[in-house]
Amino acid sequence: MFKLLPLMLERVGLLLIAVFLLSRMKAFRHMIHQEKDGKEKWLLIAIFGAFGIISNYTGIEVEQGLISVYGWQTDVHEHSAIANTRILGVALGGFLGGPIVGLGVGAIAGFHRLTLGGYTAVACGISTLLAGIVTGLISPYLRLNGRISLWRAVPVGIVMECIQMGLILLIAKPFEDALKLVTVISVPMITINGFGTLLFLLIIQTIQQDVERTRALQTHKALYIADLTLPYFRKGLNPKACQDAAAIILKWTNADAISITDQHRVLAHAGAGSDHHIPLQAISTLLTKKVLEHGEILTANAPEEIQCEEKHCPLRAAIVLPLSVHNKTAGTLKLYFTDRSRMDQVEQELAEGLSRLISTQLEWADAELQSKLLKDAEIKALQAQVHPHFLFNAINTISVLCRTDPEKARQLLLQLSVFFRSNLQGARQMLIPLHKELEHVEAYLVLEKARFPEKFTVDTVIDPSLEQVLIPPFTIQPLVENAIRHAFSAFEETRTGHISIRAYREDDKLVLITKDDGKGIPADLLASLGNRTVKSEQGTGTALHNIQRRIAEIYNGEAAFLIRSEAGTEVTLRVPIKYSSQGD
Repeated sequence: MFKLLPLMLERVGLLLIAVFLLSRMKAFRHMIHQEKDGKEKWLLIAIFGAFGIISNYTGIEVEQGLISVYGWQTDVHEHSAIANTRILGVALGGFLGGPIVGLGVGAIAGFHRLTLGGYTAVACGISTLLAGIVTGLISPYLRLNGRISLWRAVPVGIVMECIQMGLILLIAKPFEDALKLVTVISVPMITINGFGTLLFLLIIQTIQQDVERTRALQTHKALYIADLTLPYFRKGLNPKACQDAAAIILKWTNADAISITDQHRVLAHAGAGSDHHIPLQAISTLLTKKVLEHGEILTANAPEEIQCEEKHCPLRAAIVLPLSVHNKTAGTLKLYFTDRSRMDQVEQELAEGLSRLISTQLEWADAELQSKLLKDAEIKALQAQVHPHFLFNAINTISVLCRTDPEKARQLLLQLSVFFRSNLQGARQMLIPLHKELEHVEAYLVLEKARFPEKFTVDTVIDPSLEQVLIPPFTIQPLVENAIRHAFSAFEETRTGHISIRAYREDDKLVLITKDDGKGIPADLLASLGNRTVKSEQGTGTALHNIQRRIAEIYNGEAAFLIRSEAGTEVTLRVPIKYSSQGD
């Protein structure tokens, strides 16, 4: 009996070495810690089934109560039996994988033991299958705080070994040989298998603790990065803020380069490949377009999948993650690696956590912005500036034309409906396409032109590629109205005022200029206009003040609003280019 103890301990040591080596593999650690799906259950059956087979082959042959063969067991004599650690591997499979894995491992190890022969083959085969089923069924009850309790599982392993001894006594013939065998092997096998179960579960617990510790560190790192980038992402997805945020993410992750995009272009790139991955260029890679389209995380494991046009680009792998705002993909976060092996599971999980946190930050920024707009009610203040007499005058003009020029009256009526529909749409939206604001301006000008055909002329020069750029509503129309009502109010009837509206691109900004050749603004009022309302016989400056405030809050310092008055008044607006995600 005591001679068998060190031999059994050697066999347990072999399995422990195998489990230790497996514990260094990320895939195995992931399987141990996560809920098992079908594929992972099959892998666990294969692994622990192999442990059962190895235990059979490395067993110690016992005949007539004596140790007869130490070597590899392939064909057991009909009067012999095997002392081994088979139940240990089967029980572990059931503990970790549940009923399906326990049944599978028990069936594999039990059937293999049956094929080796010996007078205990049937008893051992049945006990092995039973051990897999029982440990699998009771595995949920052995867990404490999500982990297998050592002091619950180890006694179960010992009981399974005791049951095997009982089945040998019940089934194996002749009984005298079975009794003599159990007398010799029971204490060593029960002791060693119980001790082995304890050591195995300690290794498994260490794996789980390591995974949880790593995740805790990654969560802490993700929250720390999110805290550092919060001031920038609160400004929304704009080039300057994203460039600063990308530099922070690059510093605190193992990525070799970071890119951030919106729906149409690269907003920032920091790190390797900066010489040719240039911000503000249109998105060209199919991988990023797929993420934007489907809102799912994708990875590139080779340069061909990244699709960089630069032949000697150092980037070899990438994780592309969606940045979502209100369940819509607003952009992407991309982590690039110069070495494929650096893009491990830990980095992917960190990146996923970051993308969720950044998406939340962007949603907060959007909600905060809309809250400011609702609280201050600037759009309502702008709507209130549509004086009642404008509506009455427009209706009177249309009613007169109904008798003299019905077709023109019909056209004016259509323009009046466009004007007020634009008012309503502007009240519901924070940003609208440039062409929508120009439609509002056009409707207003047509109505005013019908009343004062010779009072003013207007020319508009707009870059067609900018028509879908988003701007705040009531941005141009109040400026045009100010020119007609105030700038040209002192003109003689023979003099015609001129208004020009221009829109063009300047780097990553849309530049909007509204200019008139009217009487200009007094120097003592010019410094105040736009910053606050003023008291004046010509008006209060509410329109300019509201435009200035809304632009400051929407773009968080990324836009500029400038008023000049030299031989007329010129108002210049510079805002970041952000395109509408759909046509009209």
